[in-house]
Order: sequence, then C-alpha cells, then structure tokens
Amino acid sequence: MRIVFMGTPDFAVNTLDAIYQAGHEIVLVVTQPDKPKGRSGALQMSDVKKYAAEHGLEVFQPVRIREEEAAERLRECGCELIVVAAFGQILTKEILDMPKYGCINVHASLLPRLRGASPIQTAILEGDRETGVTIQRMGEGLDTGDIISARSIPIEASDTGGSLFDKLAGLGASLAVETIAAIAEGRAVYTPQDEGRASYARKIDKSMGHIDWTKSAGETERLVRALDPWPSAFTFIGGKMLKIWKAEAGPAKEAAPGTVAEIKKDGITVSCGEGSLIIRELQLEGKKRMSAQAFLLGYPLKCGTVLDIQDFSDNMIQTPKV
Repeated sequence: MRIVFMGTPDFAVNTLDAIYQAGHEIVLVVTQPDKPKGRSGALQMSDVKKYAAEHGLEVFQPVRIREEEAAERLRECGCELIVVAAFGQILTKEILDMPKYGCINVHASLLPRLRGASPIQTAILEGDRETGVTIQRMGEGLDTGDIISARSIPIEASDTGGSLFDKLAGLGASLAVETIAAIAEGRAVYTPQDEGRASYARKIDKSMGHIDWTKSAGETERLVRALDPWPSAFTFIGGKMLKIWKAEAGPAKEAAPGTVAEIKKDGITVSCGEGSLIIRELQLEGKKRMSAQAFLLGYPLKCGTVLDIQDFSDNMIQTPKV
C-alpha cells in the first residue's frame, strides 16, 4: 500500500519502522520542523526524520500542515493511506478525506478514555490498572474518530512513564501493521466511540512535577512514576531543587505534610497529607542521580526537616540515624 507517514518523536519511529519492514511503499514522511536545542541553539532533527534519512525516505517538514501548500504536497503523492503517530499537528478535513482509505492514528490509550496529549503519563497519574493502544480512523475532533482496533496491557506497579512508553510504542507498531492489512483486505470494522465515556489528558509541563505534600502518598508515588523520565517529580531542600526518582507509599507518620519523619539507610520517609512517601532514589540540583543511602552520606538530614521551603539550611545539621 502507498502510505504517507506522519510522526515526530521516538514513539512514532516504532510504527514507521514496522510499516517499512512490512514492505509497504512509504511515499513521504511528514514530521515537525527541526528545532533548536541546548544552550548552543543548534537545530536538531526529530527522531522520525533521523529514521527517514537513514532509510532514504523522502521527508516533508511543514511549519503548518493546515496550509494549502502542505495539502498540495500530499495530494501530489497519490497515497492510499495516511498513518499518524504522535505527529503534533491537527489535520484539515481536506487532508483527512484525501487518501482512498482515509487517515488512521496510533493513539496510546484505550479510547475514548484519555484522548489528547499525555495519555501514557495520565494513565499512571490516575491509577489506571490497564491501558493500551487504539488505532482509529481520524475525524476532525481530537482523537474522536471511529475505532478500528485496540489492544490492552496491564499497568504494573513498577511502571514509569518511560517504561510504559516503550511498551506501548512496540504494541502500537505491531497493531498498526495488522490494522493496515485489515483495511487493505476489506476486513476492517469501524466502531464509533462512546462520547459518554470520553476523557482527556492535558499536555504535560514542568510545573506538574512540583510535589504537593498535602496530597496522599499514593498520589505522590504515582506522580513520581508518571513523570519519569520527563519532567520528573521534584521538591526543594536547602534552596535547591530535589528530584525524586524512585519512591513508595508508606504508612502515616505523626508529622506535618512535607516533613522528614524517618531516616533509614535505604530510605527517607516524608509525611504526606495521607500516609507517607519513602524516597529510595533522588537527585539534588547540580548532582547526579543517586540512592537514598548515597545521598545521606553527603547530605546529612535530621528528622523534622521540612521540604519545599526555599531556605532552611539550619535544618541540615545532624548526621542521620541509619
């Protein structure tokens, strides 16, 4: 089948590679324009563009896919199907209606639950027990098109945003190839979504990682996992940002939320609004990621230290009890 592929981040590369390996003719790869990165501001190509360049695939990088110039470029391709995976722009009705078999989208949730930008992280944040991938025929709304296929997986207690990302990227790639075959052979079934069950996952930003210690330990533990590896959950200690990478919910302690209630060699227990958070791995601003034990060797704490206060160096004066 003659396919135009649209995608940008590494999540999309899995699907692009699966389609390529399946022998389909990828007539054009559409991805976001190169963006400046780092202090140097040097332009960096997307993961999808890197893959396309390595495999000799033609690349198109429109600033706005909704402009007529972009539609004309797509029309010239004469493709039969457009496959979208985390592209990052909304397609016009003109583009949606252009290919013989329409446009399909690889979405990392079980639609209609968690439409939108951050379904992977939000599934963890909200304590879902399972998630999955949906292949949908794209409509004009945000992830509103008919469902063609879906496959679920459990969310493990140890899953982070990163680990779940990897699982769903692979799942989406294989399901996309199966779905394309079903479309080509006329076996595909298109099922409208139940709008009454729809929910949305808003875009993740760095501020979401700021820990609110008045929330429950369970919520805070899920925040830590969901925002690993980006943007990470964080608090403050001694006027510096302290990222929390690994933690688990524990029993309640007799201390105000945000207070270090217990210190052991393998963990620092902080009181929450309900229960407590036992921190196992963390990273102080300007330092490397390390275990709680390694952190305590260089940064002695005492019980009663209150996190999230910008300047409380007087609290950090006592060797921990281990």
